[in-house]
Amino acid sequence: MTAMPRPRDRSEGAKRDIVAGGIVVAAILLFVGTGSNVMQSVIRSLIGIGGGPDNVLTATLVLNIALILFGWRRYEDLNREIVERTEAEQRARYLADTDPLTGFLNRRALMATGQQLIVDAALEKRQVALFLLDLDHFKTVNDIHGHAAGDRVLQVAAERITAVLPPSATKARLGGDEFVAMLPFEPAARDHIEALAAQLVAALEEPIFHGAQQIRTGASLGVALASEAGITMETIVRQADIAMYHCKDEGRNRFCWFEPGMEMAVQVRNQIETGIRTGMPRGEFVPHFEPQVDIASGRLLGFEMLMRWESPEYGMIPPERFIPVAEESGLIGELSLQVIGRAMEIAKGWDPSIMLAVNISPQQLKDPWFSQKLTKLLVETGFPASQLEVEITESSLFENLPLVRSIVTSLKNQGVSLSLDDFGTGYSSLSHLRALPFDRIKIDRSFIAAMRGSPDAQAIVVAIVRLGESLSMPITAEGVEDEATAIELTRLGCAKGQGWYYGRAASAADTAALLAERGLLRAPVVPEAAPPAGDESPLRKSA
Repeated sequence: MTAMPRPRDRSEGAKRDIVAGGIVVAAILLFVGTGSNVMQSVIRSLIGIGGGPDNVLTATLVLNIALILFGWRRYEDLNREIVERTEAEQRARYLADTDPLTGFLNRRALMATGQQLIVDAALEKRQVALFLLDLDHFKTVNDIHGHAAGDRVLQVAAERITAVLPPSATKARLGGDEFVAMLPFEPAARDHIEALAAQLVAALEEPIFHGAQQIRTGASLGVALASEAGITMETIVRQADIAMYHCKDEGRNRFCWFEPGMEMAVQVRNQIETGIRTGMPRGEFVPHFEPQVDIASGRLLGFEMLMRWESPEYGMIPPERFIPVAEESGLIGELSLQVIGRAMEIAKGWDPSIMLAVNISPQQLKDPWFSQKLTKLLVETGFPASQLEVEITESSLFENLPLVRSIVTSLKNQGVSLSLDDFGTGYSSLSHLRALPFDRIKIDRSFIAAMRGSPDAQAIVVAIVRLGESLSMPITAEGVEDEATAIELTRLGCAKGQGWYYGRAASAADTAALLAERGLLRAPVVPEAAPPAGDESPLRKSA
């Protein structure tokens, strides 16, 4: 890239150009004044009238010609310098305004260009739609396939956005995997904007090929509307961002228009995230325990740990309120391990026959070091690995089966049991059972709840039980809420169950009381009696 001239360089060059120009003008004037006299002397000499041109005048004429040629050369150099300087300025402006990977505008340029676009559209009685598009699972692409594949995904996404949108659209990459497009339109053409948004989502759902790899991402798209000149770019981008995150909460791979109620939801979400960050070091997140029993005999077999938030401000908060926020904010790994560690400390006091089952977030299965972190907890707490059962939801296996296989195999080698949770609601169930060393299958509660009124649901339960028998995998049924369901599950051959019929999740103290009633607490360790006063210990005597 050509270096930009500094202001001082420009002023000095301008002075030289003025001086050179003055010399050329003077040379031309001298040429006019002396050239005619010299030429007349030459002509008179040729016809034999005079004695030839004066030597001084001749030298002056030659010097004038040389100065004119110099001026012309300087003029050419000046023009070339101006062209190069202009190209350098244009290149510098392009680099300052453009994202180098996609060729789209960058954030800084978008904010200035977009604001003017809004003002111009308002003068023409038009509106501006702003699309804010975020690729789904893009971080996973980088983690699994590498950053070169991530760059390829961004470039293809930019190409597809360009192909769908009209040439008049203003396109930008905000950073990371976020893109923005702005479109002026007539107020009556809102349906056209929605059609373009749907086309964008559909285009970005198509697989992307990087070498031999086939990558799928999808996109969530928020749409905000600027209907007057007074709205700022900061406001409309924030509104589109809020709508985009609403799409992610609704299941991703879709588009949503911004609505005022969404802003309140974002404020609540931010309050929850702030509460999680401040509540973790205060120990506000505690384990509760839901009984798991032998359906036929009613014998207590173990507990599934469920997380609760004991907020000093809002009271007891159920997991469905804060777990999604913890997953989105990246806090779930730290939070989960903290509560699992507390559960292990509590469960050390249980009878060795009582199992502790813990749920693992899909986000944690993207961490290559998860197995080592859980093993470290087992060592630090002294909890037996043989009493721990890790429950993995089937849908979490879809993204990176090789990494999950590595994690579960490592846990299995430590003596931890593995359970496939929510079976029947995910993908390629049979292939996962063959590929991973699971010890147990858990039937999703939705099938158990619908079993009595739906022959289809009952047929699915029967099929899963028979599958477990053929693979020598015991079956656990979730969501057992009445005696009739328990009797039917027993008839079908399902051995283990949990649900409100057997007891709701209870605090550590209430769980300890239940175990004490059944004689299932470990005997407390009685410290050795201190030696009588004045009596030295054997170690001290031997010393």
